[in-house]
Amino acid sequence: MIEPVSISDFPGAVGPYSQAIKVGDLLFVSGQLPIDPATGEFNSANAVEQAEQCLKNLEAIAKAAGTELSKTVKTTVLVTELGDFGEVNRIYAGFFSTPFPTRACYEVKALPKGAKVEIEAVIALI
Repeated sequence: MIEPVSISDFPGAVGPYSQAIKVGDLLFVSGQLPIDPATGEFNSANAVEQAEQCLKNLEAIAKAAGTELSKTVKTTVLVTELGDFGEVNRIYAGFFSTPFPTRACYEVKALPKGAKVEIEAVIALI
């Protein structure tokens, strides 16, 4: 069974997609931009602070789905400047512990709304 998950007071999707989808024992969370739910705007122009907000958003969606970020099995990190990745990685490491999720990281030319970072995740529900 496919079940959408969304947080009503979170900024809406910027396209035709769900915040997250539950399928079996997994939660697939769409890429999160660094949007502060309280303001509906980016929390910062700084890549490190943007990464932290993306991870906080993933954490909130995981909680809304009845799971937690520590059960993340896979992430994809998109950055517009790979040179920022060392510092982004430092923030990322503060949200996870061993066993760390598998991960891919890509430098991309651009992200929606001019973001510098976007992070998506697959999180276990069990």
